[in-house]
Amino acid sequence: MSASAVVRPSSSQPAQPAPRRARWRSRMRPLLMAAPIVILLAVMLIYPVGQLLLLSIRGESGFTLAEYQRLFASSVYVEVLLITLKVSLYTTFFAVLTGYPIAYRLSTLSGARKQRLLFWLLLSFWTSFLVRTFAWVVLLGRNGVVNRTLLDLGLIDQPLSLLYSFPAVVLGMVHALMPLAVLTMLSVMENIDRRLPSAASTLGARPGTVFWRVYFPLSLPGVAAGALMVFVTSIGFFITPTLLGGRHETMITQLIIDQVMQALNWGFAGAISVLLLAVVLVVFFVYDRMVGLSTMAGGAGDVKAGKRRGGWTRTLGEKVLATLGTATDLLLRAFPKGRGTQAEQGDGLVLRVVVFLLVVFLAAPALLMIPMSFDSASGLAWPPKGFSLQWYQQIWDSPLWMQAITRSMLVGIGAGLLSMLIGTPAAFLLVRGGMRGKSAMLAFVLAPIVVPRMILAVGVFYFFAKIGLVGSSVGLTLAHTVVAVPYVVITMMAVLRNYDTRLDLAAYSLGARPWATLRRVTFPILGAGLLSSFLFAFATSFDELTIALFTSGGLSTTLPKQFWDEITMQISPVIAAVSTCLFLFIAALIWVAERLRHRGLGSLAT
Repeated sequence: MSASAVVRPSSSQPAQPAPRRARWRSRMRPLLMAAPIVILLAVMLIYPVGQLLLLSIRGESGFTLAEYQRLFASSVYVEVLLITLKVSLYTTFFAVLTGYPIAYRLSTLSGARKQRLLFWLLLSFWTSFLVRTFAWVVLLGRNGVVNRTLLDLGLIDQPLSLLYSFPAVVLGMVHALMPLAVLTMLSVMENIDRRLPSAASTLGARPGTVFWRVYFPLSLPGVAAGALMVFVTSIGFFITPTLLGGRHETMITQLIIDQVMQALNWGFAGAISVLLLAVVLVVFFVYDRMVGLSTMAGGAGDVKAGKRRGGWTRTLGEKVLATLGTATDLLLRAFPKGRGTQAEQGDGLVLRVVVFLLVVFLAAPALLMIPMSFDSASGLAWPPKGFSLQWYQQIWDSPLWMQAITRSMLVGIGAGLLSMLIGTPAAFLLVRGGMRGKSAMLAFVLAPIVVPRMILAVGVFYFFAKIGLVGSSVGLTLAHTVVAVPYVVITMMAVLRNYDTRLDLAAYSLGARPWATLRRVTFPILGAGLLSSFLFAFATSFDELTIALFTSGGLSTTLPKQFWDEITMQISPVIAAVSTCLFLFIAALIWVAERLRHRGLGSLAT
């Protein structure tokens, strides 16, 4: 009996630690996967922005509200806030209004036609804001394309003052942010069940009624998400208002730049940042109450929020949609019918013409820089005179431009690699992990997109000034990684959702070990997605100006900062040559990314 008592415990003890180790590993794995991105955002986003906000209430003798009293004591700052809200609301309305037909058309297309349209949209999305804004300076100037064309046609006697006005600012910002609205709405529209409009058509509903009574209500979450993203982005803009607007179009971000770069008043800059952040948070709160934050990830919206919109508002909305449907049907009778039902296929003549004109609107300003970069004259005038490569030669011979290009390339590669290494485990965790609170984790990961870039840039600048990283390539790489890593997470989440895990299980069942499965099955399929995410992160870093404006230093700046300095000092054909190079470079990146994505899908299919 005593022998058996000794034997039984000794025979059962070795089996106990294994389940404990397995449970410990299963608990630690999500923490280890989330740790890199959590540490990055905590150190490079939460702490710097928190420090900046604390400066607004910290005086020499402790807690103070003097900066906020100064902020609201003068009507100037309130007027600037109202101007900012006005510009942002106009931009949001027109960007969503003009972007909706493109998103609708894209959601109904497939194959080569969809890829061509998506290429031009992505090209507009990733082309530098500086290039697009500078193009509008050339278009709307007194000797620009618009005035020269109107003068040659005899429609005007003298050049019009089109620049430095409110319409010019709104036009430039709509042009810059329309692709963002389209891509946000498209993520929802692609998930709409096409059988629903078909069923309505089968029951006798006309195309206009089908669209307004069936399809449009289903797309409203995407419209709301697109409007939110455009508004939050536009409220933190400073490039377009600075170059296209006058003193009556000053945005709140321009005040922050002045307080930091000229007055060195960190406390007042922090107070303005708090005001800007408060506006953004209020917008998000209202959006969550009305629609639900789940729509930002392509969800169908909050059911409770939908119930709160019931009653007379829902009845009024249905009547308005019914009226719009009837009016649309009357208008469609005047146009020839396309193949099948226009509301089902999105292939009507009117829609094709509208989308074509909108794509021309998006692409033409940047394309305009190409012929002007070969102008033999010394000034930017339309039409170009002669042909010359002298402006490209000036770029090649200029140490400033070449150093800026080299630094942007190195920082972009570093930020792309670091974003890929940090963002890929987070994407795996969000798609395949069994952790709780995935929605909160996703919101945390997307915080760099939500927080106005200017607040992040000023906070990082203050943080870097304390630790001696201002002007260093390491600091720039870390700061750019913060704004690039969300794009890596979003890209890899899309790749992982389309990845069939049964391929890994099949390899295991055939005797393959984990490393062999990773090398021969998993990585060849995910490799294209990884490279694509790296290219998007690289493009984000390569075009980043706001952070570089503060932290790049004066000795060796980045290409966007050098571009910005050149524009603010003079208008030269060299800038057109740089714009052409940037445009072609981004086009090549998008083409490579699309080829990699197709290769990944091909590997997945085989």
